[in-house]
Amino acid sequence: MEIPFDVTLLMVLTILAGIGAQVLAAYLKRPSIVFLLLFGIILGPDGCGLLHPQLLGDGLEVIVSLSVALILFEGGLNLELRDLGKVSGSLRNLVTIGTLITLIGGGIAAHFLGEFPWPIAFLYAALVVVTGPTVIGPLLKQVQVDRSTAALLEGEGVLIDPVGAILAVLVLDVILNGDADPLGLIAGLTVRLGIGGGIGALGGWLLGWFLKRDRFLSEDLKNLLVLAGLWGLFGLSQAIRGESGLMATVVAGIVLGSSEVPEVRLLRRFKGQLTILAVSVLFILLAADLSLASVVALGRGSLFTVLVLMFLVRPLNVWICTINSDFNWRQKLFVSWIAPKGIVSASVASLFSILLTDRGINGGDSIKALVFLTIIMTVVSQGLTAQWVADLLRLTSTEAKGAVIVGSNPLSRLIGRLFQERDESVVLLDTNPEAYEQAKQENMRAFLSSALDIEVLEEAGLDSMGTFLAMTSNGEVNLVLAQRAIEEFNPPRVLAVFPGELQAKSNNKAKIQKAFAPELQLKIWNNYLNEGEVKLGETELREVGFAFQQAHLQALVRSQELLPLLIEHQGRLQVLPAESTWAIGDRIIYLLHAPKPKLLKRLSGANQSRLSIEKLPAVEEVPIPSSVLEEAKKESPEQEKIEV
Repeated sequence: MEIPFDVTLLMVLTILAGIGAQVLAAYLKRPSIVFLLLFGIILGPDGCGLLHPQLLGDGLEVIVSLSVALILFEGGLNLELRDLGKVSGSLRNLVTIGTLITLIGGGIAAHFLGEFPWPIAFLYAALVVVTGPTVIGPLLKQVQVDRSTAALLEGEGVLIDPVGAILAVLVLDVILNGDADPLGLIAGLTVRLGIGGGIGALGGWLLGWFLKRDRFLSEDLKNLLVLAGLWGLFGLSQAIRGESGLMATVVAGIVLGSSEVPEVRLLRRFKGQLTILAVSVLFILLAADLSLASVVALGRGSLFTVLVLMFLVRPLNVWICTINSDFNWRQKLFVSWIAPKGIVSASVASLFSILLTDRGINGGDSIKALVFLTIIMTVVSQGLTAQWVADLLRLTSTEAKGAVIVGSNPLSRLIGRLFQERDESVVLLDTNPEAYEQAKQENMRAFLSSALDIEVLEEAGLDSMGTFLAMTSNGEVNLVLAQRAIEEFNPPRVLAVFPGELQAKSNNKAKIQKAFAPELQLKIWNNYLNEGEVKLGETELREVGFAFQQAHLQALVRSQELLPLLIEHQGRLQVLPAESTWAIGDRIIYLLHAPKPKLLKRLSGANQSRLSIEKLPAVEEVPIPSSVLEEAKKESPEQEKIEV
């Protein structure tokens, strides 16, 4: 059968617009849904009229159903059960008690402010119970808040979607059939969730079991097998009990993601790419199908309805559901603000609008318009201000302090003591019993274990630490450890000691920073420390003579007479990356090579376990090769004397 050119052109333009919106959002570092909605409205009948989703007919419903199933499966696949366990009580409350609070509060607001009849008002409230995992996920990648807050928001976004969708179906069933038995509603919700959860758990386990024993399928075919499997589970669950398929896909994703399938990262990457495509197509089509006239016709009452939902119902929901949790008021306030609505609300509202219209019931277009108004207001306001709110509340992970250091050598223990003097938590890991004992003797928290042990890293508290530093004597091992730390915990700052030629081999080279200096001879500096041939100093970069001061210090680094360790920038102490840019006002803490005569070393003792920060002589008095000094002078013609 020949496909009409109009439908072909519709899909081509939809994909081009969707991917274009994603690219623009990535460039501007803003939520993609903002641009997807904008592009869809501009290209739709109320804009330039290039897109007409109604040409798809019943095909639009099929695209919506399969795409939402894929999106929720990908969300479940990426959930970290370890993180969810820490917020399980609050998450359970948000999915249960929180759903009821939003349903009641949203329904009352829509009835009294939006002037909707009670049935339609509660249908709207059921549709906006859900949050948007496709909005929250990218948002939390841009705004890196602490792990507990991120886990709660991500878990809520994924788990509440099937609950909200099923709840909306039950409310719609009451409107269409007049069955308002509360016990019947609860039973229907429970049965659908149970059937979907059971099918999803069994199907996810079978997929994981097969993939772990497979020896003949290529990676590409494995990915497609999982895609076919998730849609098969969705279809089976839907056939047994309507609207239970979404729960099946979520549970299947969670079970498969936790089953330790080989190369699960490749599977997540493939599903993530498909999800981006599905979200792009869906939002463009649904936004193009939106009538702006119906949104304008809602009036100010509907605007106030959304504001009540955002500023009254959501905060009340969060504070009640987290009342006995370990979350502080800053975290609760941030979670209260971040509740953007997404693709599930939009897609289900569009389907319900069609069903209500077909049954001759007024309010279908108004419900869809009000849901899209809610999506637009929440996504634009919360998406564009999330970073500002997180910074204001000091919740960004870049504010996290403390360090996990792999390798208990003299230099790493010195860095650990410097952090401890700032009352920051430090943990050292080493597989060498002697090195481990040395760390314990210096009153440092240490583990006799490999840094590849995820449970040990979790016990060390890496999920809440600001820095991961790998500085064993093996550069390749350091890179492997740093990559593993990113994959499992993704701390704000990841540094490693490794030779320059290894940098290109790192899969996360944009995230892993080389520590201290471009060419660090770790063994040599450890020997200097053991022999007492170093001085620990600090300097503040001043505005007067800044360029020459910086060039001179860097010349000393290149001559390997000086090793910068830490930098204090805007009141935060951090391990200094080799490629960092220094600024006026920064304080640099460093080691200076200061060899002693052999007789003096014998008289004073070779081993100095403690170093105190000294006021060292002027930098120019430190002997360095004349060629290096001339290079520094060329970089900066300033010749002022700089005191260190």
